[in-house]
Amino acid sequence: MQIRKPVVAGQFYPGSRSSCVAEINEYLQRKTPGEPLPETIVAGIVPHAGWTFSGSLAAMVFSAVKKRHEKVDTFCIFGAAHGYFGNTPAACDKGFWQTPLGEVAIDEELADAVLSSGEAVSNCDAHSSEHSIEVQVPFIQHLFADAEILPIIVPPSEQAISLGEAVGEIVSRQDKKIVCIGSTDLTHYGPRYGFTPMGTGPDAFKWASGVNDKKFIDLALKLKPKGMLTSAAENCSACGAGAAAAAVAAVKKLGKTKGLLLAHTNSNEVMLEKMATASAESVGYAAIVF
Repeated sequence: MQIRKPVVAGQFYPGSRSSCVAEINEYLQRKTPGEPLPETIVAGIVPHAGWTFSGSLAAMVFSAVKKRHEKVDTFCIFGAAHGYFGNTPAACDKGFWQTPLGEVAIDEELADAVLSSGEAVSNCDAHSSEHSIEVQVPFIQHLFADAEILPIIVPPSEQAISLGEAVGEIVSRQDKKIVCIGSTDLTHYGPRYGFTPMGTGPDAFKWASGVNDKKFIDLALKLKPKGMLTSAAENCSACGAGAAAAAVAAVKKLGKTKGLLLAHTNSNEVMLEKMATASAESVGYAAIVF
């Protein structure tokens, strides 16, 4: 039996079951916007930084799904390609993933359908050190105990769109409830990231969040996956543009016409709020449902 072991438990999120559950429950207390949720939710975009910075936003998305769908059979999770340099999306198509909350099974039936489309390849090794999917799994285990997952790493190429379209078409033919999740952080701003087009300091962070992030977010809300890829490539506005674009392409295939922004923040704002200190860098985070 193939089991993918956790690689960032105890770093990006707690390393024990009790601590994970306590932190997730704390995040679930945060209020979502007053605007009504869609009647049905087919997808979401979540951040993937350490939970201290972005866990509350990820929780918003999974909580919104729970409010609309008590039972979800499978989450198809599109992840960022931080350490995978292949051109084709890489699916972990067999076995189980393990976190401090236990093991969750891969939906091998859905995996076979996606691989048969030719838009992804089987490559579980590509997931061995990737955190962008792993940090989402405990939320799924806590809120949807019987759900399975299909993890797919998605490079930021136009194949992200064809993959998303293929997944959307496959999902539309399924009797079970499948939700697609795209995992990305937004603008990585500051000297450490080599990206300081507006200089440094508070005004630069306002630009990164209010202009650079917002352009990418608006393209996602308007279901423009090609524009998302282009914007991220030109403006360094998302590290998981392929993952987010795949989710949005699936959304379009499933008949949705727009997204709903639940929250948008950045690591500097979080540090000021939680630690009363500023940083020379800032990373953006958004929670979106469709």
